[in-house]
Amino acid sequence: MNCVLVVNSGSSSFKYQLIEMSTERRVASGLVERIGEPMGRAVHQTDEGTSELAHPIPDHTAGFALMMAAFAAADSDLSEMPIVAVGHRVVHGGKRFFAPTVIDDDVAWNIADLADLAPLHNPANHQGIVAARLAFPSVPQVAVFDTAFHQTMPAEAYTYAIDRELAEKHRVRKYGFHGTSHKFVSEEAARFVGRPNAELKQIVLHLGNGASACAIVGGVSQDTSMGMTPLQGLVMGTRSGDVDPSALFHLARHAHLSIDELDTLLNRGSGMLGLAGTGDMRDVHRLADAGEAHAVLALDVYVRRIRHYLGAYLVHLGGADVITFTAGIGENGPEIRQEVLAGLEWLGIRLDRERNALPNTGPRRISTDDSPIAVLVVPTDEELEIARQTVETITGVAE
Repeated sequence: MNCVLVVNSGSSSFKYQLIEMSTERRVASGLVERIGEPMGRAVHQTDEGTSELAHPIPDHTAGFALMMAAFAAADSDLSEMPIVAVGHRVVHGGKRFFAPTVIDDDVAWNIADLADLAPLHNPANHQGIVAARLAFPSVPQVAVFDTAFHQTMPAEAYTYAIDRELAEKHRVRKYGFHGTSHKFVSEEAARFVGRPNAELKQIVLHLGNGASACAIVGGVSQDTSMGMTPLQGLVMGTRSGDVDPSALFHLARHAHLSIDELDTLLNRGSGMLGLAGTGDMRDVHRLADAGEAHAVLALDVYVRRIRHYLGAYLVHLGGADVITFTAGIGENGPEIRQEVLAGLEWLGIRLDRERNALPNTGPRRISTDDSPIAVLVVPTDEELEIARQTVETITGVAE
């Protein structure tokens, strides 16, 4: 076996997957949660079943010890398995990291130093890295950055029209996120249509609780909807997406909201939650079907924003060869896909409604066979992409 442990660390929990790379099979996966609470737990899954351990977890280092205990309890002791590397999801690489990077003390410090750009994510990612390096001191560890795929954007795509010296000093620019997903899905889409990725113009719509669109040419990101933070762009589960900045000044002056309260409003109390009262798209659809006007409006706003970015990217790219839906809503929301693509036949997008409505879990085409632009649904797999990039990185370093 030739395994990579993929870690996605949050402030009070972390998820993990152990992937055997010759077959890309999941050997195990799990969740360690309630870190810092009086009693934590580890949920561990293998082909043989699911197990659960409960124990106090004061910090991420203790969390990794509990994860290793969960592996041992499942008769797969990590100390006896040939883990070739640990791959870490890191949200923000700023302008410092353009590619997956082997972690040393300097890289770990830089990830922590970028916390001001991603205060909810990078500190937690850093905590996971510290714990994993202590748990596996002789195993190479690789940081895979959500922002790295978008470092190819041209300056006119990532530059905000504010004072350039102020922007440079405080690192204000578009960085983009979901890059690991956009890269994986665009490559899988190229395989599905049987054409070299290098010759394709693609638009990927990652529609989950977080959502973003990406314009890709030849496998290279040209533009994306998320900005300096994951707040910009599409309407999301609890995030607003695009808002006139002056609306925030207005709320500060007249609703007396502080900066922190505005931050919480836009990131945690907006999007579908703010419009429909729930961030779960299934519940929004149920409310809309029951005639709740606020839920109907929420869906209309959600779809209109996606169409706005889709149209913009079709103009920027001069058309597209492939449009792909992915992530929870993109993969499982035929109604949303149909609404997004409604009336776009004049652009060369011909949806096959029967294909679109069919339940399926794998990559599939939902456009007609004669549609000039192929429309696909491709499940994303960020953990597998992190594992692949981790192996490529350590192999390149060894060479």
